Amino acid sequence: MASAPFDFEFLAELTETSGVPGYEDRVRDLVVAEFEENVDRVRTDAMGNVVGTLEGDSDYSVAVAAHMDEIGFMVRHLKGDEEGFGFVELDALGGWDARILKAQRVTIHTDDGDLPGVIGSPPPHTLSDEQREKTPEVDDVVVDVGLPYEELEDRVSPGDLVTMDQTTERVGETVTGKALDDRICLFAMLEAARRLEEPDVTIHFCATVQEEVGLRGARALGVDVDPDLAIALDVTVANDVPGFEAGDRVTELGDGAAIKLKDGSVITNPKVHKRLQAVADEAGIDAQREILPSGGTDTAGFQLSNGAKPVGAISIPTRYLHTPTEAAHVDDVAATIDLLEAFLSSEDGEHDYTL
Repeated sequence: MASAPFDFEFLAELTETSGVPGYEDRVRDLVVAEFEENVDRVRTDAMGNVVGTLEGDSDYSVAVAAHMDEIGFMVRHLKGDEEGFGFVELDALGGWDARILKAQRVTIHTDDGDLPGVIGSPPPHTLSDEQREKTPEVDDVVVDVGLPYEELEDRVSPGDLVTMDQTTERVGETVTGKALDDRICLFAMLEAARRLEEPDVTIHFCATVQEEVGLRGARALGVDVDPDLAIALDVTVANDVPGFEAGDRVTELGDGAAIKLKDGSVITNPKVHKRLQAVADEAGIDAQREILPSGGTDTAGFQLSNGAKPVGAISIPTRYLHTPTEAAHVDDVAATIDLLEAFLSSEDGEHDYTL
């Protein structure tokens, strides 16, 4: 099946826009604007979740979830003195590998506007053996904004937010940039909402918050939306690069959308993931199985939040997760959109997912 083209410019806008856990407002504005064009009603809640609803002909409802937040930082302390330059110390929002942070550009989001900065890295030939061998922590990282300490104090405050500064690019057959986790799946959900017309069942498209710090938005929406079925969209590991054995790769770029069987937070409903596979087979959509040893997704947020719910998940295989250079294959993105659209179009509320 030939995959439909998708809007790369909108994908780039979503991924390059900043939105750390609890402060997803810039991304939320894009989502609301998109929903207003393509769904029957839109609402937000006290946490910042967005729900765009397509009304069906039955009371049966399906929730589709993708999270808006990206991993980032909060300013915890300003370091320096009145006679020298100032530096910014950080507190992590989400799971970072501090080894990849050195020599990165960042943006500090202040009340007076965005301020560029760099996480510097001393020249390697000036480091001691002990410094070379030390495994860095986020606490060791400081941001240099090139300002004297007194001016830094006037511009930056504890609690200001920090995100990576990165553009989204086409690289060969892949898309690469920051925050593909999970904006590329948010994009897929919004694209499916744009394509769907007059579904048999009511569909709640849920753009969730605070996934990176504990699936918090999805847990709340599981109660508020209370769907009969939930399908989450998230990226998943693709260690299909040199240095990994075949059994450690989880998924492979270019092999299609990944149908989740499990991750560290959830075991999906067998009837749901088997129907996802059947839909893919019938429509000729490339798909692969995902068995992820660790890590959690919004799938788990919906499974138990308002009694037992049947849940499934579609993932986009992604290399270099939780770095500023995440990478996904364009065909896998298209396959994910196609599979989600086909599954929702064929859902009539008559499938029995009881085990």
